[in-house]
Amino acid sequence: MPTVPTDFVSADLDATDFAAIEPIFKSLLERPVVTKEELETWLVDRGELEASCSEAMALLYIAMTCNTDDEEASGAYTKFIEDVPPKIKPLAFELDKRQKQLAEQLGLNDARYEVINRDTAADVELFREENIPLETEIAKLDQEYDKICGAMTVEFDGQEKTLPQMGVYLESTDRDVREKSWRGVTDRRLKDVDAINAIYDKMITKRDTLASNAGFDSYTGFAFKLLHRFDYTPEHCFAFHEACEKVVAPFARKIDEKRKQSLGVDVLRPWDMAVDELGRAPLTPFDGGVDLVAKTQAAFRSLDPRLADMLAELGDGAGRVTAANSKNPPSLDLDSRKGKAPGGYQYMRDRSRVPFIFMNAAGLHRDLETMVHEAGHAFHSMLCVDEPLLHYRESPIEFAEVASMSMELLTMPHWGAPGSFYEGKPEDHNRAMRRQIESSITLLPWIATIDAFQHWVYANPAHTRDQRTEQWLELDRRFGRGFSWDGLEAARDSGWQKQGHLFGNPFYYIEYGIAQLGALGLWIRSLEEGPEVAIDAYIKALSLGGSRPLPELFAAAGLEFDFGPAVVERLVARVESELAKLPE
Repeated sequence: MPTVPTDFVSADLDATDFAAIEPIFKSLLERPVVTKEELETWLVDRGELEASCSEAMALLYIAMTCNTDDEEASGAYTKFIEDVPPKIKPLAFELDKRQKQLAEQLGLNDARYEVINRDTAADVELFREENIPLETEIAKLDQEYDKICGAMTVEFDGQEKTLPQMGVYLESTDRDVREKSWRGVTDRRLKDVDAINAIYDKMITKRDTLASNAGFDSYTGFAFKLLHRFDYTPEHCFAFHEACEKVVAPFARKIDEKRKQSLGVDVLRPWDMAVDELGRAPLTPFDGGVDLVAKTQAAFRSLDPRLADMLAELGDGAGRVTAANSKNPPSLDLDSRKGKAPGGYQYMRDRSRVPFIFMNAAGLHRDLETMVHEAGHAFHSMLCVDEPLLHYRESPIEFAEVASMSMELLTMPHWGAPGSFYEGKPEDHNRAMRRQIESSITLLPWIATIDAFQHWVYANPAHTRDQRTEQWLELDRRFGRGFSWDGLEAARDSGWQKQGHLFGNPFYYIEYGIAQLGALGLWIRSLEEGPEVAIDAYIKALSLGGSRPLPELFAAAGLEFDFGPAVVERLVARVESELAKLPE
């Protein structure tokens, strides 16, 4: 197999132009392939073509999400998803069929090709040409959701603030300020509740039709096959839900009860959840994107120079994506500003093999967590960058999130390193570590809530909005935290709308739960065997990309692929014991 890209695809190919890429697809369909070696070269060439198409879409998506108020950027992305993927998909299906047939004919069936053969067979079975326009319509609806969220701002302290920027006020020691800021953000979100509900209604209907067209009783089975979930089933997810309900939610509520007592309030409210419970000022780990990158770099340098060297390749955080540089953007766009889509992500530009990190930093500790999280995704992409098969330069999401979540935990001891976030501030450093360890567990019930919500939504696609709200409330009662929603019912009813995965990546959320358990396992390895052992295992496993089945990727990191009640209970107990060692 070729170990470097071939010259099959021109470096200057404009993959936003279907007329330019169609002949290349057809040449692959028509190329004679009579030996196993020729098929291996064919697979690499196919990957390079698809990497070009992927990067074309990536650049348009990056430009659009960095500037949702730029009509030209939004228009270019819309035009692309309307014009190009719908025409590529039938050709890709023909390539899938040919690839499957050639692999069987030429004996391409050894362990090296186990994963790609399995995935390709699933894609062939799922494809329906009548689903292509539906997929385009869903992508446009997701873009509409991003645009609505990106336009949300609040007038506060005499200034226009983005919703991520409002997070700093929730850490204020003044309870009136916290309440005012929380209500300001909530009132702004409530203005678009109906519009977002309408988007989700349409998405559910269209996704149910996708599944029906492909012969499935519900979108759930379709989604599991689409996501190549061969190693677990919905029943495993339900067991995770049960573990979160019986083990983790009570633990989280115990923490909340302690918070209520420390704050000295009669009733804990949503605006009481981010403030330091001992009345200390908010953590201020950095100021702006450049400082964020410099301090992250120092933490990684202290943890392992190999990680720091990879992060250094992405730049200093000073850049931002603009119309002028959108064809060759900086690798980092970090600071929050009006017009940016919400959230954070890492997007690998497949042809140039360069990662891009997007986030909405506002100077909060949670931004530190997001930065090291997305850096973990970038490391994953960079560690398998020399893999000749595009298919294996991507990995199952369940393990991709181990790459990112592990960095949140493994970097913790190094946040106080020279030049890093809490240098010379041991009290702040301990606070930050306690917060990270607690959140690594208390996040799990929220993950269970979102996953269980999706299972219900797609099992009952004809539900009404009132029924959807009641199901959401039932799940909140089952998994929710220990604060009161009294008088805040409208906010509670629509709380699911802020979770973007529900719109753009359906059923993509249980992965965070599976991965968090894996990340906790790797962190415990670092405590018991030393950080060097954990990082070596991390790098070894990430270097495999997606070339092995999911359980083997976990095993490569020395982890068990299990997210059932026994594992959850054991990890919660260990977290409790580690928290007991940390000063308040």
